[in-house]
Amino acid sequence: MKLSTKGRYGLRAVLDIALNQDEGPVTIHSISERQGISERYLEQLLITLRKNGIIRSIRGFQGGYVLNRETKDISVGDVVRALEGPISPVECVEEGRSGVCNRIDICVTRNIWEELRKAMNQVLDSYSLEDLVRMFKEKNCNKNKEDINNNIDHINNNFDININKKIDLIID
Repeated sequence: MKLSTKGRYGLRAVLDIALNQDEGPVTIHSISERQGISERYLEQLLITLRKNGIIRSIRGFQGGYVLNRETKDISVGDVVRALEGPISPVECVEEGRSGVCNRIDICVTRNIWEELRKAMNQVLDSYSLEDLVRMFKEKNCNKNKEDINNNIDHINNNFDININKKIDLIID
């Protein structure tokens, strides 16, 4: 099973809201700019997420979107299923669809598909938005440290070059 852009972009949008809602409701425009997703497509995704109780909208001049629950109470699976529907590799093992296949009594692969469905949902449900926020902050903290170290190295190299030039001028 391959997730569509609905699930992938929707998760990015919800994570963006989680990361930025402390400053107030998050606008579609700001999510669009940070995530590189068109505002029109985001609108569709956010409507679905709102209808499924993941986020809520706040109207008015300072309006936008905020999470409807705490980050620890929203799983990646909640977001993906809200946008993609049931997570299942094949129709016959979707929850509530057991009568879809007329080969159910003789199908030897059904158990594999059922285990795969359970595993996919288990992985998606094992991560909360709180986990993603923490991972994002750790990753960006390390990135910022690398940027700072690179800048320090660059400054040191320029300093060394300038000092060496001044020393050469004094010696000459």
